[in-house]
Amino acid sequence: MTHLFQKDISACGLVGFINKKGQRLSGEVIIKAIACMRERGNGLGGGFAAYGIYPEFPDCYAFHLMYDELGAQDLTEDYLTQCYLIIKEEKIPTRPVKGINSAPLLKRYFVKPRRERLYDDFEELDPDDFVVATVMKINDGIKGAYVFSSGKNMGAFKGVGNADDIGRFYRLEEYEGYIWTAHHRFPTNTPGWWGGAHPFTLLDWSIVHNGEISSYGINKRYLEMYGYKCTLYTDTEVIAYLFDLLIRRHGLSPEMACHALAPAFWKDIDRMPEEERSALGGLRTLRMVYGSAVLNGPFAVLFGHKRGLIGFNDRIKLRPLVAATQGDLVYMASEESAIRAIAPKLEKVWAPKAGEPLIVELDPGVEPEGDK
Repeated sequence: MTHLFQKDISACGLVGFINKKGQRLSGEVIIKAIACMRERGNGLGGGFAAYGIYPEFPDCYAFHLMYDELGAQDLTEDYLTQCYLIIKEEKIPTRPVKGINSAPLLKRYFVKPRRERLYDDFEELDPDDFVVATVMKINDGIKGAYVFSSGKNMGAFKGVGNADDIGRFYRLEEYEGYIWTAHHRFPTNTPGWWGGAHPFTLLDWSIVHNGEISSYGINKRYLEMYGYKCTLYTDTEVIAYLFDLLIRRHGLSPEMACHALAPAFWKDIDRMPEEERSALGGLRTLRMVYGSAVLNGPFAVLFGHKRGLIGFNDRIKLRPLVAATQGDLVYMASEESAIRAIAPKLEKVWAPKAGEPLIVELDPGVEPEGDK
C-alpha cells in the first residue's frame, strides 16, 4: 500500500512580541512561546533577537561574533582595535545543553567607532555606514569570523539546535527586553549551520522568516550594487539588508518599505481607486523603482527594530501569521498556540491580510530603558 502522507517540510516557526510602553520582559517568556512550535523545526537552527537588553551600554554598538577557524579571532580583534574603541569584550555567557553541540567560539564587543576613522578626505562618515562596512568586511573577508549582531542596546542569539534549547544555551532568562522575536528553522535548500540560523541582523534591524525567497538571486545582485555582501548562505539574509537600504539609506517609511518588498499585483493596482493607488507616494512608482527588491515566494516575516515590530506576508499569504493583543503587548506568531502559551487571556486575535503589514511601534514619547 502506498503511504499517502507527506510532511510539508516548508515549516519554520516564528513568534515575537512588543511592549508598547517599553517595559522589559524576561527571555524566559519567549522561550516558552517558541517551545510550543518545536514540530515546526528540525533541530538545524534556532534563534532570538531582543531589544533593550544592554541598557548599561546605550551608546555602544554591540557586536556579537562567532569564530570557527583558527586565527579568525586574532585577525578580527586586530581589525576592530584599529577601527573602534572597545569599551568591553567578553565571551557570550552560555551553559551546556543536551542537543547543542559543536558551538563556535562566541564573543561580544561593546564598541564605538574611532573618530579619526570616520573621516574620509575630510568628509565625516555616518557611524552606521561605518558599522555596516565593518560587518561586510569581516563576514566576507575574514575566514571563519561572522558578525551575527551589530546594533545598539539589542542582540541576536542563534545556533544549530531547537530554538528553546538555543534559548537555554544562551541563558536568555537572564536578559530582559521590550521586543523579543524567536525562530525555529527547518532548512530545505540551504545548509543548517550556526551562521545560517535566524535571526539575520544588521545594525538595529532583525529578521525572522518562515518560507522561501525565490527572488534571492536578483535581490542579492541588487544589494551588491549598494555595497552589501551576502555571505551567510541563507535567502533570508537579503531581507535584513533590503530593510536597511530602503529605510535607513533611502528614507522610506516602514510601511512604504513593506509595500515595496511585497507590492500589490499590477492587475490589483489597476483596479484601485486613484486615491488608494496614489498612497505612499504611488504604488506604481514603488513597483517600478524597487522592482529588483521585490521578494517573491511564500513568506511570513517578523521585522524588529528599536522602535517597533512589523509582521507581514507575501502577496498571497502562503505562510501563516497570526496577531493578538493583551494590554500594552502585541504578539505575532505562526500559530495562535504559541501566543496563548504566554498570554492565555487575549483581548483580540486576528490574521493580517496578505501583503498588508502589521506595524506596531512604541507609544509616542516612550523611550526604552537605556535610551533616555
